[in-house]
Amino acid sequence: MAKLLALSSLYLLLSVCPFILGPGANGGPAGKCGYQACPAIKPGMLNVHLVPHTHDDVGWLKTVDQYYYGGRTDTQRAGVQYILDSVIPQLQADPSKRFIYVEVAFFYRWWRQQTDRMKKVVKQLVDEGRLEFLNGGWCMNDEATTHYSSIIDQMTLGFQFLNDTFGECGRPRVAWHIDPFGHSREQASLFAQWGAGDAGERQMSKQREEGGVSLMYPASDYPLHSTRSVKSDDFFPYADGPHQFWTGYFTSRPALKRYERLSNNFLQVCNQLEVVAASDSRSGPFGVGDSSVLRKAMAVAQHHDAVSGTEKQHVANDYAKKLAKGWDQCEVLVSNALMSLSGMKQNFIFCDKLNISVCPAIEELSEFTVTVYNPLARAVSVYVRIPVNGTDYTVYDPKASLVPSQVVAVSNFTKLLRKDRGYAVNELVFQARSPALGFSRYSVSRKPGSPVLSTLTSSASKQQHQRTGLTIENEYIRVLFDADTGLISGIENLLKNFSLPVSQSFHWYSASTGDEESSQASGAYIFRPKQDHPFPVAKNVKTYTVQTDLFQEVYQNFSKWCSQVVRLYKDQRFVELEWTVGPIPVGDRIGKEVINRFDTPLKTEGIFYTDSNGREILKRRRDYRPTWQLKQTEPVAGNYFPVNSRIYMKDSKIQLTVLTDRSQGGSSSNDGSLELMVHRRLLHDDNRGVGEALSEPGYDGTGLIVRGKHLVFLDTVRGSAELHRLQAQAEYMAPWTIMGQGPGTAYSSRPKHVAEFSALKEELPPNLHLLTLAQWDSQSFLIRLEHQFEMGESSIYSKPVTVDLANLFSAFKITSVEEMSLGFNQRKQDVSRLSWKTRPGRRVKSVSSHKASSDYVVVLNPMEIRTFRVHIKYL
Repeated sequence: MAKLLALSSLYLLLSVCPFILGPGANGGPAGKCGYQACPAIKPGMLNVHLVPHTHDDVGWLKTVDQYYYGGRTDTQRAGVQYILDSVIPQLQADPSKRFIYVEVAFFYRWWRQQTDRMKKVVKQLVDEGRLEFLNGGWCMNDEATTHYSSIIDQMTLGFQFLNDTFGECGRPRVAWHIDPFGHSREQASLFAQWGAGDAGERQMSKQREEGGVSLMYPASDYPLHSTRSVKSDDFFPYADGPHQFWTGYFTSRPALKRYERLSNNFLQVCNQLEVVAASDSRSGPFGVGDSSVLRKAMAVAQHHDAVSGTEKQHVANDYAKKLAKGWDQCEVLVSNALMSLSGMKQNFIFCDKLNISVCPAIEELSEFTVTVYNPLARAVSVYVRIPVNGTDYTVYDPKASLVPSQVVAVSNFTKLLRKDRGYAVNELVFQARSPALGFSRYSVSRKPGSPVLSTLTSSASKQQHQRTGLTIENEYIRVLFDADTGLISGIENLLKNFSLPVSQSFHWYSASTGDEESSQASGAYIFRPKQDHPFPVAKNVKTYTVQTDLFQEVYQNFSKWCSQVVRLYKDQRFVELEWTVGPIPVGDRIGKEVINRFDTPLKTEGIFYTDSNGREILKRRRDYRPTWQLKQTEPVAGNYFPVNSRIYMKDSKIQLTVLTDRSQGGSSSNDGSLELMVHRRLLHDDNRGVGEALSEPGYDGTGLIVRGKHLVFLDTVRGSAELHRLQAQAEYMAPWTIMGQGPGTAYSSRPKHVAEFSALKEELPPNLHLLTLAQWDSQSFLIRLEHQFEMGESSIYSKPVTVDLANLFSAFKITSVEEMSLGFNQRKQDVSRLSWKTRPGRRVKSVSSHKASSDYVVVLNPMEIRTFRVHIKYL
């Protein structure tokens, strides 16, 4: 929560009804929740409506626990538990009073501490409509840096508690987001699909109001009375002054942003295996597994001062700690599930630092297994890199066939980054294939007599420092490097026979500390550079190459604190840029904001494109807003937008697309140019309430080092969506790699060893995504299917798709199906949508009708998500 927004929190408020008079005053029965509990207005009078409500940050200046219990009063005098402790007696004492509670994460904690008598009192207040829940999510999530999958999950978690505890009267009827720093189009779309608002009940409210003047519905009543404009963009970037653009937080705390994205990936793996392996996953030889710990930690992490990076440092540490505890519980569950499904018991090892070549439990072993679990509903191939100390290994796939592999030396870049956390000298690399919603198990053994603890220097890892004619290529792409600078100079699409000059490099903006125009400094929220043009980290870089049969790499050293590996794997249609940035030097007392920039001759006319929460694509134009006249005062920061998964630019024929592995800020500062901010280190607070400079200490206290990836596609405009749509899903739902010590032993409950498994009878088509497969309660399960292409994006995939749920899964049989709202708290047939009157020439999209032969046959249109409660029988 930023202090300026807190002062204007009622401006975006939609309230269900006024909260000043007694229940039943509108003619409805007393004690009835929902719109029928609305008090009556008094005709001929100015009716003033009091809307008492909570806005309790689920972490910001204090941790979640500190806010709840009221600790660290020297930082902020706030104790959430005392709100309800004091409000409930007031509601009991005065029937005319009402109260709104918003953040379910806190209410859930308070509820568990109450006596049965107090719970009965609270339920009565909810039934009477005097204690009401709005929004209904575990938290009030951020809208700029969150992924739609995690938004849906955290809202569903809150809805589940309210529904289980209070039934229909606990169902939120209003979308309520009063503090996020801007609003996304996808968030609005999700609110609509959650069933926020009800046309029938609101019409009754309208009829009751027509007798007098009312300020009751400043927004929700208007669609019934007036013609409205249709806004198809979003409310980014937000600014609260001419030089105060809230675009820095799109990148702030990049390591936490990546950890949150990985945690969602692992949560989906955990959810799926809990369903597929049933009770064996929750209790087995590895202990008791519990997916709910990570689910709740992830829900908290969606808060608008969590993944956004706008919290104090100790609070960021606490968010990471909560996620780590969730990982621990899911690792137990996943281990139990894999043992049950494979029939083999092993000591499973979860290596969470493979990106820096660290996995001490594996490095010395002469024999181990690699299980690759794929959470996507289509088969995938992925390259696995494992830190080892041997020089020669054999790898066998699930059918005992030899798999091509390569051993290469761990780079000096990585050795400097990992410090004392690992000592492997080499990496074993091979390509693994994993079936849809299933796993493949690979067996690895070190060849007898091969050297150990020896850095590989064989011809398989050729190093060259000469730049003359330097290129790397596979069957799809060629990357060219400038002979003088060592930087990327061009990319060629070999499949379609065209090329594009591309200059890619790292730059940094000097962070403003204030000037004569404004005292505003760059900080956790605000991005404000001193100059419009960034400084290059280096104009020339030192390079060397590694070339093998499986991949080719060029290592580029920009400075002591910035390096990059340009990598092409065999069979991949994108260029992988693995960048490492930090600790950003601030010895010169200058804060720095580091970007990765791509310059091309594309004639883009100021237009570029970014995603909305990882889903829909929005058209952006430099120095322009679609629905109002912009007077640009910050040419750089005022053109930054949130990038959750991709950014691209194009002309009439060619498109350059860059995929990210976390949320970042991005822009097009010049025609034919794209930039993504990857890291920030600042020396001043931006005066938005957090009270400390954004200067993360990192592993050893000298400053945060961040490693990440950008995936670059060069293709035709017509063919690009089919590439970036599928790869973006493959990145956020990436295969999960689990190691096993030794060959394993047979597990007594399974008569046969299973080295490859799929929970599907056949994989889904590429344009369909299994968004959610999770246990709901002891009797039912949650399934969400998503069409992941927009209308008109692809001549192949932007079409309706039909899937038969009855014949989809191999691990179990679905015995009943009921379609639900997106939030899983209403039957789809009970959700009614508002009817919008729009200005001529504009229309509001509506979901087309579904023609299906049975409840099991599902039709999905482009960009549609459908949610189902199912009962199953295990086979």
